[in-house]
Amino acid sequence: MFLKLFLLVLLLERANCWVTSNTSNELIAVENAYVEWVRQRASMKQPVFQEGKKNLKPCRIIKVNKNPKFGEFATVQKAINSLPVVNLCRVVIYISPGTYREKVEIPATMAYITLVGGGAERTVIEWNDTADRMGRSGRLLGTFASATFGVNSPYFIAKNITFKNKAPSPPSGALGKQAVAFRISADRAAFIGCNFIGAQDTLYDHLGRHYFKNCYIEGSVDFVFGNGLSYYKDCHLHAITNSYGALTAQKRDSLLQETGFSFVNCKVTGSGALYLGRAWGTFSRVVFAYTYMDKIITPRGWYNWGDKNREMTVFFGQYKCSGPGADYEGRVPWSRELTQQQAQPFISIDFIDGHEWIQL
Repeated sequence: MFLKLFLLVLLLERANCWVTSNTSNELIAVENAYVEWVRQRASMKQPVFQEGKKNLKPCRIIKVNKNPKFGEFATVQKAINSLPVVNLCRVVIYISPGTYREKVEIPATMAYITLVGGGAERTVIEWNDTADRMGRSGRLLGTFASATFGVNSPYFIAKNITFKNKAPSPPSGALGKQAVAFRISADRAAFIGCNFIGAQDTLYDHLGRHYFKNCYIEGSVDFVFGNGLSYYKDCHLHAITNSYGALTAQKRDSLLQETGFSFVNCKVTGSGALYLGRAWGTFSRVVFAYTYMDKIITPRGWYNWGDKNREMTVFFGQYKCSGPGADYEGRVPWSRELTQQQAQPFISIDFIDGHEWIQL
């Protein structure tokens, strides 16, 4: 089964089928196969990844520099393309300071890649696609393919880099203006000291377990969204809307899914009126703990996505938060002020099984 899925996804990647399929049914079939394959590969029980875990030290170091005299490659994508189709050892790619205007995609078969920038303020990867932009296939890109940087492989690490989508902030109610700066669609990824800059749908926390530490995330509407299981520690979330916006849109669709977002010791600032989260999924799950909230947080705190039934199934909570936007008194009655016992599962890296795989 694993081999069949592997060959299927590899073939689809080479053909770029998830972007260029002729019917919506094909897109759904590809997405389902892809998700199942990522889950299969993410398991430490798989022999291919047991082999890879032994390679804790880099097997290869690559330097990217806009000046060809000082690096092996002038673009990040060319450095990625130089790797084996199936990569099973840690590759560290150092990206020199500069603005790299390119759209980057890491295939699902290229695991164990680490990107290290020369400082988040100095190393910037940027593009400006939106969901309503026409792709090479003559079809709209959609949110998934709008990402400046997309990662489909497990055990990815990024340090000290800015990922930016330069598309302007859309007017309220505009359609098709999702503009993803970064999409992570794989298990066991870590981000240290990175910036994610965009407006609508900045960070697509799509699938898998993820760790964000000392990161800066900027956006307007749903600027952290997806169905990942992710732990955000010591991060700064900054809103740039002049009207209503939302910080998160978590898409947990089943009581059986072990997904959700946990923000611990973070800071929320910016402009406009901001919901802490919108219930994109019927069982959406988001928790804020020990987090400073500026006055931009609307007193109600959370939005049910226009579906009252979701009020009975979502898990939205906060624990020992501070600041003028953290007052629980005005919150919607279906959110929670957590007790210590209720908060405990969310406030350490155990939330993402981090002790098993975070080795930074």
